[in-house]
Amino acid sequence: MANINLLPWRDELREERKQHFLIAIIIVLAVGAGLIFVAGSILDGWVDNQRERNNYLQGQISDLDKTIDQIKTLKQQRQELIARMKIIQDLQGNRAIPARILEQFVTRLPEGVYFTSLEMKGDYIALQGASESNNQVSNLMRDLSESDWLTSPNLTEVKATTAGEVDQANTFQLSVKQTKPEAEAGAKK
Repeated sequence: MANINLLPWRDELREERKQHFLIAIIIVLAVGAGLIFVAGSILDGWVDNQRERNNYLQGQISDLDKTIDQIKTLKQQRQELIARMKIIQDLQGNRAIPARILEQFVTRLPEGVYFTSLEMKGDYIALQGASESNNQVSNLMRDLSESDWLTSPNLTEVKATTAGEVDQANTFQLSVKQTKPEAEAGAKK
């Protein structure tokens, strides 16, 4: 038989397989790199989208914080206005009280008794006056305790005066507590 050398054909086949293998490796590497690039791009898109959402939420949160601060300021102003209105209502409601208390003193003052001074400290009113007798002072205290506007008369001092000081025979000091009648207090609530 003739001398046929099969080695070059096998070498060529081996070289061809190497080239196909290298081409396959290059294609796999290119596809892998492409997939990595696409996956990175998708992940970067997701991250950017999430950042945009976070920035939007931060903006909305800061707007809501400003609104909350405004609401707090408005609530504080509302409380101040309510307090002012209450003070004004109290002043309006209490405006007639001094006149009513003085009217109580005038209507309950027995004959022969008069006041020389009247001083108010808180809810207590200190009275100084003169009377012809101790009996009239007792009547004054009884009449004051029957008043709706005055309670708890407390006699501090009674002195007999000498002839030159005052025209009356006795001077006295007493204190009485100012109250509001139940009808007035109930109407205010």
